[in-house]
Amino acid sequence: MNLSKQNVQKTTNHLGILLDLIIYISVMFLIREVYFPSLNFLINGIFWTLTTLAVATWRMKARGYSWKDLGLKKPKSLKKTFLFAIIIFVAVVASIVIFNILQDSFPVLNEPGAEATAKSSGAKFGNLKGNWLLFFSIMPIVLVESMLEELLDRAFLITWFEKLFSKTGIATILAVVIQACIFGFRHSNDISERSITVALIGLVMGIAYIKFDRNLWPIIIAHCILNTMSMVERV
Repeated sequence: MNLSKQNVQKTTNHLGILLDLIIYISVMFLIREVYFPSLNFLINGIFWTLTTLAVATWRMKARGYSWKDLGLKKPKSLKKTFLFAIIIFVAVVASIVIFNILQDSFPVLNEPGAEATAKSSGAKFGNLKGNWLLFFSIMPIVLVESMLEELLDRAFLITWFEKLFSKTGIATILAVVIQACIFGFRHSNDISERSITVALIGLVMGIAYIKFDRNLWPIIIAHCILNTMSMVERV
């Protein structure tokens, strides 16, 4: 993967970029300690994400960036955008299937607690079985969250990690891998089947972000399709 063009070159203050990342990642994890019991998980999740979005936007403005610079711009071709989104979606599903086939080789993922963790992660959406009204009521939040994750976990983190490692010849590779690891760990806070699956999704999305000229729309659409199908399976 090639090093980012003008995006990496815009800012050369590596100490400042490191400080940005420390602030951002600290807030991203610490904000999850704030939980409003009177609100459901999704509302708390949107609060966490919007807080993180505010921090990222603040640091971007300090460096002279906008979300448009990072790929949130009108796509040149809707046909190509949706085609790329389908390709990304298929790649994500393929990576998950391959991991599921190989996961028996990883003893830590087959411990008794792993299944319980997976079940508890599904319970956060409420009892969706047969409840289409609940499904349609929470889907707008799920889709907004999907879009914001691509802005933050792909566009912001990849660009900022590229800047941090811009003196190396593998800045983009490091950026894509690190953001994927953070993405996976943030969803599970451990090394488990769930965290590795999510990290794989982050890895594929990160590669796609670079491969498709840093246009956010294909990966946003692919992420929305993926999460929609995941939610449908719960109904």
